[in-house]
Amino acid sequence: MNQVIIVSAPSGSGKSTLVNNLKRREGEFVFSVSYTTRSPRGDEMEGREYHFVTRESFLTMRDRDEFVEWAQVFDDFYGTHRRYFAVAAAEKKDLLLDIDVQGAQKLREKYPDAVSIFILAPSREELVKRLQHRGDVSEEVIRKRVAKAALEIEEYSRYDYVVVNDDVDTATDRLYSIVKSARIRTRDAGVQNTVQGILRTFEQR
Repeated sequence: MNQVIIVSAPSGSGKSTLVNNLKRREGEFVFSVSYTTRSPRGDEMEGREYHFVTRESFLTMRDRDEFVEWAQVFDDFYGTHRRYFAVAAAEKKDLLLDIDVQGAQKLREKYPDAVSIFILAPSREELVKRLQHRGDVSEEVIRKRVAKAALEIEEYSRYDYVVVNDDVDTATDRLYSIVKSARIRTRDAGVQNTVQGILRTFEQR
């Protein structure tokens, strides 16, 4: 496995849209499809956006230690399955994760070299508008999510990068640029191997 790339955001920030755009533009990833106990929204499909499972199934998987991380977000559970890490390692590809803020915190602790990217809506008003546009949540749920977003945004400094999703195309470009630059960071194993190879040519003289 090369890089672990974590993308997270408060609910309604447009994270999933940006990640889907990134996947279409840059296909050299293993994408971790999270498990969740919530119901599908809109045109979401099993195995594409999420693996939709029952609460009982999720808790059984959790008790078997099948998740690298899991979290309860309001009334639903979300988890990242270990097998995606194994697949990325076997294929020597970057692992891309689209996860909630709680899950991102746990993964950053386990993988301190991971690239973490925080997505933000440009304002509270825009966040509310996007949540209302979903059409499948009550005003009470929106109120709770906005209050939670305010707390989550305070964690922004723990991330390597912040992308403000004020325009989808521009934000996608920013996200793509971050991922491309992360692949040539000096702490990346591939870069280190290349530099060491160059150094050995100096030792030959």
